Amino acid sequence: MIKVLVPLAEGVEEMEAVIAIDVLRRAGFTVVTAGLQAGPLTASRGVRLLPDTTLDDVCALDFDALVLPGGKGVALLKQDARVLDAVRALYAAGRWLCAVCAAPLVLQEAGILNGRRVTCFPGVTAQLTATARLNERVVVDGKLITSQGAGTSLEFALAIVRAVGGDALARRVGAEMVAF
Repeated sequence: MIKVLVPLAEGVEEMEAVIAIDVLRRAGFTVVTAGLQAGPLTASRGVRLLPDTTLDDVCALDFDALVLPGGKGVALLKQDARVLDAVRALYAAGRWLCAVCAAPLVLQEAGILNGRRVTCFPGVTAQLTATARLNERVVVDGKLITSQGAGTSLEFALAIVRAVGGDALARRVGAEMVAF
């Protein structure tokens, strides 16, 4: 069983979070959302989200993948030692790291982007200093998957399913959603 951790912070981009969570669950992955603190949070467009647990109550190494949604919450994610420690631990263990929109900046803050092929939201390109931004909707570089933003969220989620669960699973999940 594939286990995926999705940290959530105030100001998260709801499409990027919810689409990834939904698609990964449709693929049969166990997805655990973890807030930086207990209780509901307000996403970037005012949608209220209730994480399954908190980061204090999970061990990153229990997961096969980490998915970081973007939005204004990225500022909080990249300042949180628990998030940065989770990124570093999963990277060292050879697990999947996935980030959309501004969230590659969290990976940069954790020190794992040097020389990697990535993309991000065009508006944060100037902040991406560890590597060059590719102008592609989704970029897969080894066990690192990045994407540009809310509009690429479905492609991003299906790329994660394809990379982690295989092409046949991604085709099935996409077809069931009439994604193509």
